[in-house]
Amino acid sequence: MTEEIERSTARVRFAGISPRAYEHPADRGALALLRAVPGIGPVLQAVAGAFTERGERLVYLASSIRVGPKQYPKLDRLRLETAATLDIDPAPEVFVQRNPVPNALTLGIDKPFIVLTTGLIELLDDEGLRFAIGHEMGHVLSGHALYQTILQRLMQLQFSLGWMPAGYWAIRAVIAALHEWYRKTELSCDRAGLLCVQDPSAALRVHVALAGGMDGSQVDTAEFLKQAKEYEQVEDIRDSVLKLVKTWPLTHPLAVVRAAELQKWAAGEEYRAILTGEYQRREDDRPTSSFTDDIKSAAKSYKDSMSTSEDPLMKVFNEFGEVLGNTAGKVWSKFGNSPNN
Repeated sequence: MTEEIERSTARVRFAGISPRAYEHPADRGALALLRAVPGIGPVLQAVAGAFTERGERLVYLASSIRVGPKQYPKLDRLRLETAATLDIDPAPEVFVQRNPVPNALTLGIDKPFIVLTTGLIELLDDEGLRFAIGHEMGHVLSGHALYQTILQRLMQLQFSLGWMPAGYWAIRAVIAALHEWYRKTELSCDRAGLLCVQDPSAALRVHVALAGGMDGSQVDTAEFLKQAKEYEQVEDIRDSVLKLVKTWPLTHPLAVVRAAELQKWAAGEEYRAILTGEYQRREDDRPTSSFTDDIKSAAKSYKDSMSTSEDPLMKVFNEFGEVLGNTAGKVWSKFGNSPNN
């Protein structure tokens, strides 16, 4: 049944789907921790209030091409179809920006809009574009655009505050926290893109293209995914440290690792259940998500990843966590129920 759905040209629409149905637990946990960073609330509020969303939209209106029935009609069809798939109404505006670097982003606070570069449009086929636009629709539905907009503004502000060391480093700390969270949102929105295209092979082709695949006939996808396994299986702990050093400043997960993560989700029960109509609806969402629940969910996700990881540093972290957890449990059992507590 699920294979028929995945291969069908008549794509499933997910009425009233909650973003929590597809969000990666690490995304929700990272956002919960981001909101808990001391002093981050006033910084975010100040940055959000210092600019108007209209100004940013006007820049793209004046310098890019707005997608519509008479301008990039194929992209406009994909815009409307992906918005309908995730039950987003009204469909966000899409702008095409002249830029050879393949990229897409979602900006805006009250009325998010999507920007696609010409480099991305030229790189991907129709189904790849469906995946990419669906990915950005995931950012819209999950409310990521607010923090992405603030991140963009902070990136601009840090240079103007370079003369003031205290202000510069304070902003750098917030930017680092936002980057860590934003890397996790990409994992969530890859899932949203897959729900829109409903073809794991199309999603994989996008990741291959972003990693450097100019001609699909020249790249073996199975061999491509083996690279993720090789990346994980480093034998020297020094390589593990180097991986942490190289990835912390990035806004996106590494392409090969990101591809493997999505393909793993595509092969799982959660994805198949959503395709058959079993998913959380927005009407069932609580008004405010539980910080504790999100942290626990993220912790479980990290623990599961570490327990199956072959990275030596991850094994050390996992073993240390097990020892620490067992020790804490023994201490709690001895003193936690004491009459004096």
